Amino acid sequence: QVYLAESGGGLVQAGGSPRLACVASGNIFGINTMCWYRQAPGKQRDLVADISRTGTIKYVDSVKGRFTISRDDAKNTIYLQMNSLKPEDTADYYCNAEIKTRNGDQVHELDVWGQGTQVTVSS
Repeated sequence: QVYLAESGGGLVQAGGSPRLACVASGNIFGINTMCWYRQAPGKQRDLVADISRTGTIKYVDSVKGRFTISRDDAKNTIYLQMNSLKPEDTADYYCNAEIKTRNGDQVHELDVWGQGTQVTVSS
């Protein structure tokens, strides 16, 4: 089993700069792409940013220049530094990762989601 656990959410004033973290744990053989998604109330879950195993990064246009995704493979952790927050950034933020597990000679790749962390931006 593998797990993702997010932290760092909460109530933040507009313009604030919280940092979210997501830690992977369990039977981890390797981690490929890691992502942050968000889901605002009444809306679908959308990709915010992702970072590949080799460090290639992509952002959705609405967060470019304000959010920074990074990863620490030694700690099986990704971060999302959020700056200049706006009320429209209010959402539940989810971590997602492609995680390889090994069972004997067999390696499996799992698509794993965390439980989410809520970020509420007050104006």
